[in-house]
Amino acid sequence: MSHATTPPAPASAGTKDRSGLLARVTDVRSVYGGGEQDFTAVDGVSLELGEGEILGLAGESGCGKTTLGNTLAMIATPPLYVLSGTLEIDDEVIDLSTLSAADVKRHRPYRGSTVSMLPQGAMNAISPTVRIRSLVHDVMRAHRTGVSKDEALDRARDRLKMLEMPVRVLDSYAHQLSGGMKQRVITVISTLLDPRLLIADEPTSALDVSSQRMLVEMLLAMVEQRIMSGVVFVTHDLPVLSQVSDKLAIMNAGSIVEMGPTRQLVEDPQHPYTKKLLSSVLDPTAETRERGRDRAQGGAPVPGPSTEEAR
Repeated sequence: MSHATTPPAPASAGTKDRSGLLARVTDVRSVYGGGEQDFTAVDGVSLELGEGEILGLAGESGCGKTTLGNTLAMIATPPLYVLSGTLEIDDEVIDLSTLSAADVKRHRPYRGSTVSMLPQGAMNAISPTVRIRSLVHDVMRAHRTGVSKDEALDRARDRLKMLEMPVRVLDSYAHQLSGGMKQRVITVISTLLDPRLLIADEPTSALDVSSQRMLVEMLLAMVEQRIMSGVVFVTHDLPVLSQVSDKLAIMNAGSIVEMGPTRQLVEDPQHPYTKKLLSSVLDPTAETRERGRDRAQGGAPVPGPSTEEAR
């Protein structure tokens, strides 16, 4: 498991308003079908997220994290089918099942504005034939018919500045942007409508260390300022989640095997899978860190223990 840089916890984390429940997810079951046999990717998952909370969803590749994210964001398309599950948010109970074309129309008022998806595949998420400014306006106009182009671009400029990106990016096509810049542009577009709940799927995977920090700090600031009310942060990067999330949910083979406050779960995991997952995180020993500092200062490397000592 990779060890990304660890962003700082928000300074005001202890002052978050936890007076209300933002979202409740109940009994989500999703399968990949179309062949001789369906494959169950999400098997009876239920979650709760409070106002102002960030829920970290962690697990190994293939455990169902992204499938659950797509289900909650109501963007599941064949061969992915949602057999059951509800999302309760803002006094609405949304049936997440996607078994007919009518479901897509039923979900449309909620997609993007109530729940938004920050996808992992930024490389393929931006149309290559339009400038970013046109995409920004199209996204906002699709949900708010009265919004002007200037209003949409002003909001996009504010978000770009939060990520320390030049506003000239709005005049660019996708092929003129690096992979990291595309990921940050997608972050801007995914948050344009100030969604109540953001599903962030591996949002830092394509970014360098400094860009990771800026993106995470932007998401934290948006939650603190109530631009958004909550985030489901999907990643396998436990060092990041341990710093930015309020709660952790550990996923394995389509099910949530353990969930609880982040600090409690990290310091005292109960499920065997959680223990193994946490033990796989790279945590340099004091000796290793000392060797790194010595090399950086141009000195000779500190010798490690001999084979006999190691035994």
